[in-house]
Amino acid sequence: MHQLTFSPMPNAPLYRQLYEMLLGEIRRAGLAPGERLPSRRALAAHLGLSINTVDSAYQMLVAEGYVQAVPKSGYYVCPQGVSGLVPPPENPQQAENGPLRPRWQYDFAGGGIDASLFPLRTWERISRDVMRTGAPLLNQGEVQGDECLRRAVARYLHEYRGARAQPSQVIIGAGSETLLGMAARLLDGGKAAVEDPGYAKTTGVLRNAGLSPCPVSVDKYGICVDELERSGCCAACVTPSHQFPTGVTMPAPRRAELLQWARAGARTVIEDDYDSEFRFDGRPIPALQGLDGGDRVIYLSTFSRSLAPAIRVAYMVLPERLLPRWQALYGEYASTVSRFEQHTLSRFMEEGHFARHINRIRSIYRSRRDTLVYALTQALGKQAQPLCVHTGLHMPVRIDNGMTESELVASAAAQGVRVRALGAYRRTEKAGPPTVVLSYGGLTADDIEPACALLARAWKG
Repeated sequence: MHQLTFSPMPNAPLYRQLYEMLLGEIRRAGLAPGERLPSRRALAAHLGLSINTVDSAYQMLVAEGYVQAVPKSGYYVCPQGVSGLVPPPENPQQAENGPLRPRWQYDFAGGGIDASLFPLRTWERISRDVMRTGAPLLNQGEVQGDECLRRAVARYLHEYRGARAQPSQVIIGAGSETLLGMAARLLDGGKAAVEDPGYAKTTGVLRNAGLSPCPVSVDKYGICVDELERSGCCAACVTPSHQFPTGVTMPAPRRAELLQWARAGARTVIEDDYDSEFRFDGRPIPALQGLDGGDRVIYLSTFSRSLAPAIRVAYMVLPERLLPRWQALYGEYASTVSRFEQHTLSRFMEEGHFARHINRIRSIYRSRRDTLVYALTQALGKQAQPLCVHTGLHMPVRIDNGMTESELVASAAAQGVRVRALGAYRRTEKAGPPTVVLSYGGLTADDIEPACALLARAWKG
């Protein structure tokens, strides 16, 4: 066996550390292109880890194209210049800067959107009008973002999300990670709960801001408040509208419990209103911030899903009690978003284009959701159980065919389809029924059925 060594550090998931160690070996050519990795059982025994930990690390390497799984043979390091998934060559060439990622035929793990739905002509027209404003917008704008956009965001949140926000409470920033980092620095250190499973970047952002991330389990109703009570956390980051990656929407009783936890201990909830625009069935569920009255909840959202990632505009609503601290920390900073972009977006919202755009794409994505559920059912029958399909552009799918999550990911990859295992998002080594997460926002309507046919070929044998 290749003499791999592993020295885990505290406060980070073991599978993630193992993934990073193996990726480092691949990039340094310590694990050469075409080389077979140790079996999961052998590596687990060698490093004193659980098989689940090794399995999760291998899943991530396969999903990101650094490693390929060859049925009945094992896992191999991808060669340089791979364009699709092919068997390891007899004489692989060493990659200079690490292996290139494969071009997937269908990608259910990209987390993107369909860029063709962006209202480009309307955006161009408004952008040209804004550009004609000329010199005034070339000067530095307001620190929190220009008032026109903050006013438009506050109005939208009141009308469509039931949130309570004055323009003075709104902060505009370039991306939700930027604003999450700002929000975290407003807190006085200590432990902050993160959802398990959950979005990996959240942990890193909180840690960089001086907080200690603490994984707290997610059940069928969202973050477990009883576990949160025992955690000793001063804050909690949650995605109540559409939990990532389980897809759970937090019901009213659990929301009330979470807010009571925050009020009782003068704690803070950071609400990431992820995918709230894409509620396909039933009545829209108001933001947690609106139920709270705006005292214990910091609200975060972004236009990257509803418009386009390249827009790079996100927003945060702070409780009044935190505004003086924000001004003390960031009052001398310049806004991270171009004034031209801010004024274009505010006009886009004020003229009603944003609301019409959301209604249009919600209908389109609802149709694609229906197509995906139908195609999975037709292709895999009772072996596939789509879960939490009422909201958002991803869905977990439980697969009952005797395969492990790692085998599901690897066999799909062998057919040119990229999927992610639910276990890849876990921060602890809790096991559950084999489940994959299918993000379908970046697929066209014509992609879905052939992609599901390939998944059936991979998973039905």
